[in-house]
Amino acid sequence: MWPALVMGGCAVFFVTAVAVYDLLQQRHAILRNFPIIGHFRYWIESIGPELRQYIVAANNEERPFSRDERSWVYASSKLANNYFGFGSDNDMELEPNYLIIKHSAFPLSAPHPGDADYDPQHRAPCAHILGGARKRTHAFRPASIVNVSGMSFGSLGGPAVEALNRGCQIAGCLQNTGEGGISPYHCLGGELVWQIGTAYFACRDADGRFSMQRLRATLDRYPQVKAIEIKLSQGAKPGAGGILPKAKITPEIAESRGIPMDRDCISPAGHSAFRDVDSLLDFVESIAEQTGLPVGIKSAVGETRFWRELAKQMSSGTRAVDFVTIDGGEGGTGAGPLVFSDHVALPFKQAFARVHGLFVEAGVRDNVVFIGSGKVGLPESAFMAFALGCDMINVAREAMLAIGCIQAQKCHTNHCPTGVATQNKWLMRGLVPTLKANRLANYIVTLRKEVLALSRACGVEHPALVTAEHLEILDDRFGSATLAELFHYERNHGVPSPAERESLIAMMRAGRTGETHANE
Repeated sequence: MWPALVMGGCAVFFVTAVAVYDLLQQRHAILRNFPIIGHFRYWIESIGPELRQYIVAANNEERPFSRDERSWVYASSKLANNYFGFGSDNDMELEPNYLIIKHSAFPLSAPHPGDADYDPQHRAPCAHILGGARKRTHAFRPASIVNVSGMSFGSLGGPAVEALNRGCQIAGCLQNTGEGGISPYHCLGGELVWQIGTAYFACRDADGRFSMQRLRATLDRYPQVKAIEIKLSQGAKPGAGGILPKAKITPEIAESRGIPMDRDCISPAGHSAFRDVDSLLDFVESIAEQTGLPVGIKSAVGETRFWRELAKQMSSGTRAVDFVTIDGGEGGTGAGPLVFSDHVALPFKQAFARVHGLFVEAGVRDNVVFIGSGKVGLPESAFMAFALGCDMINVAREAMLAIGCIQAQKCHTNHCPTGVATQNKWLMRGLVPTLKANRLANYIVTLRKEVLALSRACGVEHPALVTAEHLEILDDRFGSATLAELFHYERNHGVPSPAERESLIAMMRAGRTGETHANE
């Protein structure tokens, strides 16, 4: 009897000790939020490949991100081994639209640790100056071709926004605020692109209309804002406005958005400050004139009349947007109706190629910085985006994965188990911003590293020099076509001139100093 009592007491003590440790440790949000039980998640994950191999699904079957894709992001963010062994498990010849990157017979050698010009942060500045074509007062060259996409305070919790902002500072990239205004969590070192949506949060008057006076006051308060992005639509719910239920509105959210707390926060589907291309360009130029900042637009792509008219009016040279962010219909950080998520707006590749072609046709492509968004945060998809003509890319869900998201797909319920997409205080406490910031930075730097490695494998030093001829798409009938042939790219607009190329490469070499990934 006594041995049983002793063993039982030891078991209770052990379980209690583990629970206390789980509650106090700061590295794993799941364990902080779900002590004891959380260990089963990590154990099941550890045997996940075996279970899926024989029972559930293959490594490439899960959606929206497969196990292989998530494993690569997790490993990269933790500075763990992100290699995969025993060759590819993809059936290259039978999978339709299979991407092949055509390496050069004479690839460029990458600098290695110990070399004089080795850059541990793998810096890759944008090839073009944001706002340079219109000579904006505060035009600048973005320091990173990879930046964090718009995810607002409200859709994400404060600790998650803070982790992203701190991580952006470490990695030397930009954070887009999302349409929810600017919060204190955005102001911890990282530089910002302020996104203005249809509800004009942080720049609205008492009636919810756009206020230039409020916009200037907000910019005076937040000098870390380097550019302004006017959001026309997004891939998660293109053509529909956002909604934040009253129950999720905290005093901090109300302050950052400039809204009351006694009602649901519903964003209109369209803007009230402009109604067509002509008035949109007037709106852009008025903000640029008042602030000196580069001003651009973000949109998913549906009908093309808007884009054709925009390019046509920009061709006069008197008014223009400084950058265009194209979001694919597969984008997903904002919860929305299923039919909008699945069937409204073109996927990224078709959307980008279509808009890019219209700007080439109008002769204004080289005056605009193009940004790609919509599941482009993995090396091969990022590389394809640059080959299509992107000057930069924005990553969102991949950034969420880097700071702890497990693809639970509970973003719209306020019950995100890792504390990323929730306002629940208990769940948010599991996410420690300073630790997760390092993981975001590690992921950004690793993505830049691998995209640069792919560029060098193709014989060029920077992704801006990659063309649509560098990629080939296989069909499932042993046929293939280059990206240029598929999307009718006759020549590569937006590729830097020889002088710009030399300047860009010189900047990369001159900037190779400092620490590599953030230390855990």
